[in-house]
Amino acid sequence: MTQEKLAVFDLDNTLLTGDSDDEWFDFLAERGVVDRTTEVAAHADLARRYREGKAGTLEFCEFFLRFFVPHDRATLLEWRAEYLRERILPLIAEPARKLLDSHRGDLVVIATATNRFLTEPIAAELGVAHLIATDAEIRDGRFTGKVSGTPSFREGKAVRVEEWLAARGESLADFSESWFYSDSINDQPLLERVTHPVAVDPDARLADLAAERGWAVLRLAR
Repeated sequence: MTQEKLAVFDLDNTLLTGDSDDEWFDFLAERGVVDRTTEVAAHADLARRYREGKAGTLEFCEFFLRFFVPHDRATLLEWRAEYLRERILPLIAEPARKLLDSHRGDLVVIATATNRFLTEPIAAELGVAHLIATDAEIRDGRFTGKVSGTPSFREGKAVRVEEWLAARGESLADFSESWFYSDSINDQPLLERVTHPVAVDPDARLADLAAERGWAVLRLAR
C-alpha cells in the first residue's frame, strides 16, 4: 500500500458556497440567453429533486448542457470568463481554500457532476490540477447537449474516480488514507468508499446519514 494520501472534493456547495450549474443558468438568464418564462420553473423543479436525490442522472446533466447548443465556442468562452469573474470567484470562501491547503502534499482531485467546460477554470482557480467532471459531447466543434461517457453523478462519480485512479495504475485500496468531502446525499456511493467520509454543510438527508454512520461533519459556509 502506498503511503500517498488521497483527497477528493465535491465542488458545488462544498468548495463553493453555491452551485456552479445554477450560477451559469442565472448568468445566462440575466443576459436574456435563457427564457425565464419557460425555464425558471423547470430549473426550480430540477434543483428541488436534485437536493432530494430524485433527479435522474442524464436529466440532471443534460438540462444544463442543452443551453450550450445554440452558441459557438468563441461566444461560450467569452461568457465563461465573465461567469467565472462575476459569479464564481465570490463563491470561493477562505475556509475552502484553507481546507485545500491542508491537503497539499496529498493527491487532490475535484470530482463534480457539473460539466468540464464550466469547471476547468474553477479547478485552476482553486489550484487543483486534477478534475473529474461530466464530459459533454462535442461534434464538429459544437456542443450537442448530450453527455459523453459516464456522468460524474451519484454512482457514476464513484465509477469515474475509480477509472481515473486505474488509469494512473492505482486504486482506492492503494492509499493509506482517503477523504471525500461533499454536501450531498447524491454522493453517498463515493462517501462509502473512502476511509474518511466528510459531510460538508450537508443537506438534510446527508446530515442524517452522517449522524447514523458517525461520519465527520464540517461547516465551511460562513
